[in-house]
Amino acid sequence: MQIGVDSFGAVISDPATGITLSSVQRIQNLLEEIELADKVGLDVFGVGEHHRSEFVDSAPAVILGAAATRTRNIRLTSAVTVLSAADPVRIFQEFATLDLISHGRAEIVAGRGSSIEAFPLFGFDLDDYDSLFAEKLDLLLRVRADTHVQWTGDHRAALTGQAVYPRPLQNPLPIWVGVGGTPESFVRAGTLGLPLMVAIIGGEPKRFRPLIDLYRETGRRAGHSPEKLIVGLHAIGFIGDTTQQAAEDFWPGYAHTFTKIGRERGWPPASRAQFDALRAPTGALLIGDAETVTRKVLYVNEVLGGLSRITFQMGVSALPHEKMLRSIELLGTRVAPSVRRELTAVSSPGFDYSKA
Repeated sequence: MQIGVDSFGAVISDPATGITLSSVQRIQNLLEEIELADKVGLDVFGVGEHHRSEFVDSAPAVILGAAATRTRNIRLTSAVTVLSAADPVRIFQEFATLDLISHGRAEIVAGRGSSIEAFPLFGFDLDDYDSLFAEKLDLLLRVRADTHVQWTGDHRAALTGQAVYPRPLQNPLPIWVGVGGTPESFVRAGTLGLPLMVAIIGGEPKRFRPLIDLYRETGRRAGHSPEKLIVGLHAIGFIGDTTQQAAEDFWPGYAHTFTKIGRERGWPPASRAQFDALRAPTGALLIGDAETVTRKVLYVNEVLGGLSRITFQMGVSALPHEKMLRSIELLGTRVAPSVRRELTAVSSPGFDYSKA
């Protein structure tokens, strides 16, 4: 199993002090986080995409390109590229360039996005939410497969043999499909035989097992080998020196973020009782000391039928930079080695990038 970190580059205010980092400082902190993740042996670091004042991740390929020059081994991916509101040709060019800069460590997680601000910003109609993604994913895969592209769609000008450069070092460039809880998204990924990245931020992870089984069965019926039908998990997580300290550090910022999101989406305010329930052994939050989080990772791996990757979203809570670095250090030096030792005996299949 690959283990890593995802970040949205949040610049949310610290609820305790009211202090908000400057965008310049947040970018520098984010690059230090990626650099440390590489040094402590984590496998992957993802940067999301938002177009809001509280995030600095509107141009993830640029951030990842800067990180590529400061790292050696860690894979660099979008946590989710909002493909529906982007030009697939340009996305491919950006990540192909990242792949060259990083000597073959770039990836794309393509999704529709849970935030909608990109659609009016770039002139797209939310009524076309699904058709935009389906069409643009088709074009992205076509560009990945062929340098000279013949393609026609409804939402973009046709391509009539134009060449798309540069070509990435990896052939093919890995592309995952990022999904929430919509069955159609799982079916789409399975039909195409693309790796699946499932975002689970609440409830109990085991409730996603039927959807993951649907993905695998759809892929099997479409003729794809099991080695191509791999599943990753994007989860909210944080590691502290003790479980209680991890919870106390993470809770204020978590409450602030999810209460604000709740106001926008009609959810109730975050409560401490709910937070603690989600930290329980079967809940979605991967928060605690290294031993607790290791057990939780092994649990979700089992109930979801075997995972090839887990990425920890630590940045939904405003945390002091040194605590974020400590969490990444514990993830790389304590949690990841323990998980790998436990899974070695069962020979968990790895990710064959040549088949992505």
